[in-house]
Amino acid sequence: MQNNPNDMSDAAFPQTRLEALRRAVDEGIPRPLSWRLAQLEGLLRFVADHEAAMLDALQADLGRCPTEARLVDILMVRSEIQLMLRNLRKWLRPRRVHTPLAAQPGTSWIQQEPFGLALILGAWNYPFQQILIPLAGALAAGNAAVVKLSEVAPQSASLMARHLEQYVDPQAVIVIEGGPESASRLLAFRFDKIFFTGQSRVGRLVLAAAAANLTPATLELGGKNPAIVAVDSPLEVTARRIAWGRFMNAGQLCVAPDYLLAPEPLRLPLIEALKQAITRFYGPDPRRSESFGRIVNRRHFARLLALMREGRIAIGGQTDEDDLYIAPTVITDLPGDAAILEEEIFGPILPVVGYTEIEEALAFVRKRPKPLALYLFTGDRRLQQRVIQGISSGSVVVNDVLVNQIVPGLPFGGIGNSGMGSFHGHYTFDAFSHAKAVVRRSMHADLDLRYPPFTALKDRLLQWLLSR
Repeated sequence: MQNNPNDMSDAAFPQTRLEALRRAVDEGIPRPLSWRLAQLEGLLRFVADHEAAMLDALQADLGRCPTEARLVDILMVRSEIQLMLRNLRKWLRPRRVHTPLAAQPGTSWIQQEPFGLALILGAWNYPFQQILIPLAGALAAGNAAVVKLSEVAPQSASLMARHLEQYVDPQAVIVIEGGPESASRLLAFRFDKIFFTGQSRVGRLVLAAAAANLTPATLELGGKNPAIVAVDSPLEVTARRIAWGRFMNAGQLCVAPDYLLAPEPLRLPLIEALKQAITRFYGPDPRRSESFGRIVNRRHFARLLALMREGRIAIGGQTDEDDLYIAPTVITDLPGDAAILEEEIFGPILPVVGYTEIEEALAFVRKRPKPLALYLFTGDRRLQQRVIQGISSGSVVVNDVLVNQIVPGLPFGGIGNSGMGSFHGHYTFDAFSHAKAVVRRSMHADLDLRYPPFTALKDRLLQWLLSR
């Protein structure tokens, strides 16, 4: 990788602290329940003390309006940490399992234990959520953690770099700024668990680095998330929900609908309904709306402009590079090999593709990499089951978008090209925990049955015992 001006110099890179943290983990410093709860409470205090500064940072980095920013990067974080505080004692209890007759007298259980030293590589689009939730899970599970902040959201990263370590055990958490070179140096270090949020291309590099030490990794990646609209779906509410999900955070979220498949007779009416929804959300000129964000930087702005060159712009299309503004845009009449139908968009652009029969739409989705999320709009229960059971995806939402994110009992994660592993709620704790199998036996009953020499009688008895 090329050097980046945002990367740390050799003098600034915390090599000594990393090595000390690695030694402490290897020596097995205990992390009792009281310590874990104290770390979670510290993270809650960080959010409470810096809420206004977090909102300001998100406005500076992404043009995010306070309501949307508070919902996703503050309230969602607070809710996840509070759920861990309420349930951690229960999650840490040993879980008894049945001990078969062949292992009696004895007791068997599953004991959750930390991996050890975790590396969390954060994302820029939701910079607080994508750091604080996995960090909470890592600490709740009893790990030490190294957090690498995204340089693409510099104000948010600076806020966490300056203050976050003050709210947790500094002997267990290191917070690092820097660009790709810093990430590369960290990936060369030995960790026991890696949690990465970002692009599939970078996820492959992270997984390759993890393989050097056989380090387990959770990869939260992107994907081409289809929104399939069936012929029976009501246009107005369908358009409103899709537009809300596509243009939130100026489209810079991994679970946004990335393309829309509509029955050909409904394609143009649905585009008109999308236009009405956009006007209702952001007014006649979204540039003036306080509810519509901006593209994170010029590099991403240029990438998005390139994706808009094919097809016909049906809605929006206005841009302003100085303001990093791209209007909510809908594109249709696209060639089948258009780049915008192949690459993850991560911006306020929605391609609309018509289909004749529903099987054509399903085949369109199946021939692409498995999506992180799939959205289906229909009241037909048989079609719902057909899609849920017949198309592989990280998650499915029927008749809405994004709302699976706020259901604490559901895992969030991808499959195939869209990621591996999951988090949210209990699953965040699980992502940073190893389920250790434990069997404890008595020394008193030591039957000769399992020891050589073996006889036909022993063979029959062993078969019988092992089947019980």
